[in-house]
Amino acid sequence: MTTTRSAEIDRRTGETDIRLRLALDGSGAGERRTGVGFFDHMLDLLARHGRLDLDVAAEGDLQTGAHHTVEDTGIVLGQALDRALGDRAGIVRYGHAVVPMDEARAACAIDVSGRPFLRFTGELPPGATGGFEHELAEEFFRAVANQAKLTVHLTVEADGGVHHVIEALFKAFARALRQATAIDPTETGIPSTKGVL
Repeated sequence: MTTTRSAEIDRRTGETDIRLRLALDGSGAGERRTGVGFFDHMLDLLARHGRLDLDVAAEGDLQTGAHHTVEDTGIVLGQALDRALGDRAGIVRYGHAVVPMDEARAACAIDVSGRPFLRFTGELPPGATGGFEHELAEEFFRAVANQAKLTVHLTVEADGGVHHVIEALFKAFARALRQATAIDPTETGIPSTKGVL
């Protein structure tokens, strides 16, 4: 088990240029600058409630919309999570959270399984908030799950204002991730009968 669970990744494509630094055992410190105000706010929530130190500097082709910036940030965050987790020795592995946000409520269950999968249950209305198209929430979580090799179930349990629904999704994911990636002092190896995750 590594003592410093952190990673730094730079990824440049024809659509985006992203620099990301992550420490799993943090306090929510760091700056998130993607050019998409609402997305920056969601990343702030993810860092704070996930207790992640997270720096994100993203430049993307926002003239075509936020899709590439949001999805590619999810890809890079997932890669950083995968690298920071190492061989997964000593982690809790499973996490679950239900988060109410006024009239909205979302739930997330995570297994740091080594098997990428996202099940997203719930409808988000069409439209955008602060330059963030609502359907990008699902795309972001799918990119993170695929690259970090997580099994993620996200459910909108009670709808309402879309801002609150998306905020509840990000907070539930953050809280579940925090549980799942925490160090279990009673776990002496990799939490799987296969011996590998």
